[in-house]
Amino acid sequence: MDSVCSALAYARLKQALGWKDVTPARAGNLNARIQYVLDRFGVEAPAFLSNVTPQVRDVMTREVVSIRADHSIAEALRSIEERRVRGLPVVDEGGHCLGLLSAIPLIQQLFPPAANLKNARIVRAALADIVQTFEGLTVTGHEADAEIQDYVLLVAAVKTETLPRRIREQPIKRLVVLVGDRDNIQSLCIDEGVRALIVTGAFPVSAEIQRKAAAAGVTLMRSRHDTATTVLLARGAVRAGRMVEREFSFFGPDVPLDAARAKAAASADSLFPVLDHDKKLLGVLTKSDFLKDVPRQLILVDHNELSQAVAGADKLPIIEVIDHHRLGGFSTDAPIHFWNNPVGSTCTIVTMLHQQHGIDIPPSTAGLLMAGVISDTLNLSSPTATATDRAVLERLSKIAGVDGTTLAADIFAVGSPLLTLRPEEVVTSDCKEYDEEGLRFSVAQIEELGFGLFREKHGEIAAALDTFCARERLFFSALLVTDINTQNSLLLVSGSEDYRQHIDYPPDGVGLWQLDGVVSRKKQLLPYLLQRLQETRASMPSKTSG
Repeated sequence: MDSVCSALAYARLKQALGWKDVTPARAGNLNARIQYVLDRFGVEAPAFLSNVTPQVRDVMTREVVSIRADHSIAEALRSIEERRVRGLPVVDEGGHCLGLLSAIPLIQQLFPPAANLKNARIVRAALADIVQTFEGLTVTGHEADAEIQDYVLLVAAVKTETLPRRIREQPIKRLVVLVGDRDNIQSLCIDEGVRALIVTGAFPVSAEIQRKAAAAGVTLMRSRHDTATTVLLARGAVRAGRMVEREFSFFGPDVPLDAARAKAAASADSLFPVLDHDKKLLGVLTKSDFLKDVPRQLILVDHNELSQAVAGADKLPIIEVIDHHRLGGFSTDAPIHFWNNPVGSTCTIVTMLHQQHGIDIPPSTAGLLMAGVISDTLNLSSPTATATDRAVLERLSKIAGVDGTTLAADIFAVGSPLLTLRPEEVVTSDCKEYDEEGLRFSVAQIEELGFGLFREKHGEIAAALDTFCARERLFFSALLVTDINTQNSLLLVSGSEDYRQHIDYPPDGVGLWQLDGVVSRKKQLLPYLLQRLQETRASMPSKTSG
């Protein structure tokens, strides 16, 4: 209750102070009492985050530069040049990634290596693609212009008497001839039955040549560029889908950043598409993206030990801690705002922070803060309660217009954890994990109106605690069951038998002890458990080597 309510209230305070994108979050499930308080004061539950480990989605480039498979490589090269990238993802019409198009194969298409010069004049494309690459104009043409074929480019740069022989040496139905403003050469090519004729240099085409080409079924195109430039651009008409590299490395958006970094470091690739489960392109990741700062930071509320924090907290910058528990060996790379105050509730601290900044507390927020104070101090009856908690609760009561005693009765009357939760949930619902010099242990607590229900379910809960302790490989796990009415507790402990032998409270069954007058996990139980841990450690045989 204290964690959830203080997180909600502190996020609201930060927003009032002008902070943007501040989100209250929780790392565990809500119980019936917390849900009752949220519903009563009309506040939505904090977002659930089970893991904040940096992921690919945190640093990937979302404004993706890609190219359709049916677009030309000339368009791809323009995009590569404009965006200063080394390659592009190739996608279909639905945005699904088909592979990658890298700059080197594209350059080799335009400037073939010596071993491939014999194919330098061949362009596998459609005539419609070719004219588009040099932003030309189709003067005459027909439906076949959309068919993709291996067209052969020929520059009419020979004598008139030599040209027919040169033309006949080529596959005539796939021959594309480039010529300048020479009507006689243009006419000769049409007579020879070439597939297409490109008039370069922005020269006009006579009406006679146009009629002759149309009658012969020759596609006639005009280019505003000179012949050399037109040839170079025409070679870029090959569609991207033909040159796509279909074997490529990619990541899902939820892949941990460390895992992606290791895979990328071992790869020769420089570009990694980020795809969803349907292979739809969501973004791209380059090796330089791993140098970016993750655009998320953490504020820890009601805890300061990383063993109690959400998974992945050690991978993100922690910029603030607002807490009232013991210090747990916490360290940061840079100075942070750290307020640790030995009051009974973190909600008390958050209320004081509102006062410090001169920010009014809305009635609904005041109600949440009241619930946190009441829950964590058992309505001021816990030994952790201070005069500050009492003063804060009185002030919040006036703002919320709610009587504290009435609210406490309403909260504790809401469904028992033993009735509303399964045994495995009971032992983890309000569970804190600690690490004391390499020995990890956990302490959970539930509040009940009497012990009757616990005694009925003792066996099931003990078994669940055993399972949890073994699964998490803890030295021991403890569950404190507190009777709100009598202010007494029962302590259930699983794990190390050596440790359990040092517990000197009156036993109440196997692994169960009576703790009369003990209600505070923080102030009463934890110091006691730590003392017993020191005794256990001292009695354990030391390990020597020789």
